[in-house]
Amino acid sequence: PVCVIWSGVGVVITISGFILYKIIKNKKRLVSKKKNVNFLIDKPSKAEIFERRKKYLIPSLSVSYSNSDPLLIVKGKGQYLYDENGVKYLDTRNNVAHVGHSHPKVAEAIAKQAAILNTNTRYLHPNLTNLAQELLSTFPSKLCKCVFVNSGSEANDLALRMARTHTKNYDVVVVEQGYHGNTFSDIEISSYKFDHVGGPGQPSWVHKVPIPHAKKGQFTDSVQASKHFSEFVKEACKNANSKVSAFFMESALSVGGVIIPPEGYLEQVYKYIHEAGGVCVADEVQVGFGRLGKTFWAFELQNVVPDIVTIGKPFGNGMPLAAVVTTEEIANSFANGLEYFNTFGGNPVVCAAGLAVMEIIKEENLQENALIVGDYLIKRFTELSKQYSNIADVRGSGLFVGIEIVDEKGLPSASYASNICTQLKNKHKILTSLDGKDDNIIVIKPPMCFSTTNVDYFVFSVEQELKHLQENPSHFPLTP
Repeated sequence: PVCVIWSGVGVVITISGFILYKIIKNKKRLVSKKKNVNFLIDKPSKAEIFERRKKYLIPSLSVSYSNSDPLLIVKGKGQYLYDENGVKYLDTRNNVAHVGHSHPKVAEAIAKQAAILNTNTRYLHPNLTNLAQELLSTFPSKLCKCVFVNSGSEANDLALRMARTHTKNYDVVVVEQGYHGNTFSDIEISSYKFDHVGGPGQPSWVHKVPIPHAKKGQFTDSVQASKHFSEFVKEACKNANSKVSAFFMESALSVGGVIIPPEGYLEQVYKYIHEAGGVCVADEVQVGFGRLGKTFWAFELQNVVPDIVTIGKPFGNGMPLAAVVTTEEIANSFANGLEYFNTFGGNPVVCAAGLAVMEIIKEENLQENALIVGDYLIKRFTELSKQYSNIADVRGSGLFVGIEIVDEKGLPSASYASNICTQLKNKHKILTSLDGKDDNIIVIKPPMCFSTTNVDYFVFSVEQELKHLQENPSHFPLTP
């Protein structure tokens, strides 16, 4: 018999060679020429797939590079993605494949466990407890309880429930341009979504404070900057009549434009939130697991310990694995008689993936690599900014870096940034993304195996496009 295996968990359909032969004969499909094995191959063209996508899927699902030529990606390995023609693209934008696309150790762990068992957490299983132990060992001792969910969105949704149950308050303080997920409650606390075109607007119980972005020359030092921005949180707490349930903030803002708060900011903010009766939630979905290089969790840069931490994207290296980490006190408050159950959260297969990811980060020294390669990347782009005025700022830490693109007048330029990103894809086979309030920040958050050789090629390619931009200014529609 021949097995056609789909990537969905544990789904294996066996079809006899005879039936497969009939299908091939009747439908005249292509088959591979591997000896003794015939695999059914359905190969619609890229154009056909794009049309099918537009026909069958909802239009609010964006397609990267739809302004030029969308990519049909069929393979990934390390920091590279490959299209249907075998063309290799350097991936600088994918922080989900944390330890590298299709890492063999992760793939093996998933396959082995899927072949044995995949079920829910109502049964005892060592993968669940082993992963919980491994995860909690990376946190301060105060953060000693966790629960596994399927996504960062789910994690933040659950964190909000926990905060409200524990504090018995309702209002939430959030940061401008913050993003916490796509459930309805997440959108309500995500300025990036509720302030966006088509968004529902800011709810009355949400109190928004400015992004703590200390621009060059704006403040004398980080103490002055942190005091300035934390005062907005103090005022927000007053407006909530000191009935705050939670303060939500990405420990380093990603869609906000790669913003790392000034030193001391969260110390002041956490003090004001606690005085207002709330708990402090650190959203580490995009910036955790050593991405910033200096620390394993981004909140550690601020010398604080949150009450709740949410993690997601990179945890399973593409598998649906996320978590909420909290204190024993909050965990006990949440256990008020209403059961929390998650059908797929923390199942043996995703936990196997998570354990593999945690091992790889250690074995391959990926946090150290993020620090070394990230410092080199920032140095190279900073040098480039001295030659090209279109680069207004280079900021970040580790492999979490933002390049701010402006026009000849020094104003944010989404069109110039889009131009650069499009040409990097078309001419240099480099994949990038844009974020920030003005869509003019090239955000660099690649797989953690990114190398200094990758940096050199990336910087060289950007310089070529900056030269071209100066010689032939042209505008492209915004790159998704």
